[in-house]
Amino acid sequence: MADRTPLQRKLIRWFAHPPQAVGAWAIYGFLAVLPLDRASALGSWLVRAIGPRVKADRIARRNLERVFPEKTADDYDRIMRGVWHNLGCMLGEWPHLAELDAGDRIEVVGGEILGELRDRGGPAILIAGHYGSWEAAGHTLNRLGKPLTVIYRPAQNRWVNKLVLWARRDYNATPLAKGREAAVGAMETLKRGDWIGVLFDQKLNEGVPVPFFGRDAMTSPLPARLALAFRCPLVPTRTERLSGSHFRLTIYPPLELPETGDRNEDLDILMRRMNELLEGWIREKPEQWFWVHKRWPD
Repeated sequence: MADRTPLQRKLIRWFAHPPQAVGAWAIYGFLAVLPLDRASALGSWLVRAIGPRVKADRIARRNLERVFPEKTADDYDRIMRGVWHNLGCMLGEWPHLAELDAGDRIEVVGGEILGELRDRGGPAILIAGHYGSWEAAGHTLNRLGKPLTVIYRPAQNRWVNKLVLWARRDYNATPLAKGREAAVGAMETLKRGDWIGVLFDQKLNEGVPVPFFGRDAMTSPLPARLALAFRCPLVPTRTERLSGSHFRLTIYPPLELPETGDRNEDLDILMRRMNELLEGWIREKPEQWFWVHKRWPD
């Protein structure tokens, strides 16, 4: 909305946002009454039908061409079918997040790492990307470790944003909206010895350029900066979709914090490590990453 005039923004809030919100709440309510697996399958079918027809599909394919120039058009088609399938499943699973932590739906690898950090005490930062089903493991992470204070990007539509927060209501997590509130709240959380969770891989205009697939991408320095300031564990987590509504949550050992004596150099080294880790995951299963946003500048 950055290129729109103040009047245009007001008109969108007054006339476009209410029907958008009604539609979002109606879809959420309909999916909520379906069994989890049926809702996931329906979401996949809907988004696979609609996704290839929207602008986001063109953005994603342009990203894929830049990152994987060696791949063929058939490869891009296959990856995008997987992308839309995964996002559609996430849509269907949205009203059922609490159910995902029940039974055998989430296989946990490295859960003892969180247990050791919890028993040791002190602050920690959990980082993840928009990879696999990044919402699916919220309850599991809180159960294995400490309740998280989660930094999130609010939806522009405030009624849709209320829906997002409502869907996460059982996480036992404290939400902090991106911006000054997040920076101040995150520091207060870590000072108390509590944990925060951050998705670090979306474009941030106010961020710093860090290589990602060989091209600079504007990246939030907040999690790395806080980890260096508090000298606390920076713990990568990955939630992969296996099949249907079944997942593997992997907790990785905390990243090594550099100590060069130069804070800016330490920050650059740590942010590069974070992007390199995520890049490796994406190369393994490219269909599970969120390609549909403008991660790199044109």
